[in-house]
Amino acid sequence: MLLFENMLIYAIDFGTSNSLLGAADPTGLRGFVPLDPQAADPGVLRSLLYFPNSKEVFYGARAIQEFGHRDFTGRLVRSIKKQLPRRTFIGTFVENRPFNLEDLIGVFLGEMRRRANAHYGEDVTSVVLGRPARFAFDEADDRYAEGRLERAARIAGFKNIEFFPEPIAAAFGYGRSAESTRREELVLAADFGGGTSDFTVYRLGEENFRASDVIAMGGLSVAGDALDSAIMRKRIAPLFGTGVQYQVPFGSNILTMPPHLMERICHPGEISLLRKQDTLEFFRNVQQWALGPEDREKIERLFTLLNDQLGISLFETVEAAKRALSLSDSAALEFTYPDVEIDEQLTRPEFESYAAAPLEAIITSLDETIAAAQLKPGQIDRVLCTGGTAKVPWLREALVKRFGKEKLHDLDPFRGVARGLMERAAELAYK
Repeated sequence: MLLFENMLIYAIDFGTSNSLLGAADPTGLRGFVPLDPQAADPGVLRSLLYFPNSKEVFYGARAIQEFGHRDFTGRLVRSIKKQLPRRTFIGTFVENRPFNLEDLIGVFLGEMRRRANAHYGEDVTSVVLGRPARFAFDEADDRYAEGRLERAARIAGFKNIEFFPEPIAAAFGYGRSAESTRREELVLAADFGGGTSDFTVYRLGEENFRASDVIAMGGLSVAGDALDSAIMRKRIAPLFGTGVQYQVPFGSNILTMPPHLMERICHPGEISLLRKQDTLEFFRNVQQWALGPEDREKIERLFTLLNDQLGISLFETVEAAKRALSLSDSAALEFTYPDVEIDEQLTRPEFESYAAAPLEAIITSLDETIAAAQLKPGQIDRVLCTGGTAKVPWLREALVKRFGKEKLHDLDPFRGVARGLMERAAELAYK
């Protein structure tokens, strides 16, 4: 049995893109810790690690700053949460030092714990740690992912660990908010995050929310990052060699750049895999064998992307354009670097066309969750939306079509889940 009583307990929302840490004790909520004083919102720490070498590491906003100040050398690591269910991803190397995935996440969670300990002046070893409704569709992969996250939390110094589903946490916090009703309602909590989309249908009545109120849960590992990847795949990757044609000496066939290699450009956590020596040698050969000067120029641009480690910065540009499209019908795709100049306009219809598959997958998962609750959309009384991806207009319109605008309620996109995790921590501390 986990022992949480009469102590300060942390509540961690470890996200694909952003992470937060709150705290609670028997007296109630202690609020959010200002984890990143250099960020626009100090309570939000971007889920980034930068290793300039094997002995130094920087986090959050400082990671981006140091990466630029050091001429984009070293390793910038992001979206590591997405790798948890992937058995093929063991880890990576920084210089010649191996880091498995649990080490990387443990280092990050450990830094969150260290900063929170300094803030409170205590050595806290208990945590309520959020997790997606599903890391993966396969139950074995889901258990595998949670096991890896638990090992990472223990590496970080936590001894008492409770996992709490993120969509239930959003509901947990809302159930105690001023907006909640005293009449029993059927509520859908929809958490549209960076790495996962999670859905929970539950009953909300006069009593405080309980986990037993949950009717159905669902979700999938497709969310904001997949939308960024769609823009990369359709609009940006062709500038770096997708579709390049070449002919091997003494061969008669016209070949095209292997799609499985170029797909790695579309995922920020996988771009670095293209820097392996055998892959770089293959690209050099393709550049030599390319059929025309434009294709050779694209490969040269690809070398600049890889050698100068511009992948993360390029994804920052793509993500900024995606966010802008939530407010405007078009957005600039502008990226300036020697030999890599991108200056284009991306329209909302283009984006929705590029991202059609992941958008449809997200809304299909939502529909399946409601069906699993043996309900129809019209029977849902309230829809609680949280997560940055909830602002995407296509998703918003899909929700309005199913539930009506009046039923949609927006929670804090960053703190909605974290607040519920804090509520759960307070409950454990009070027991």
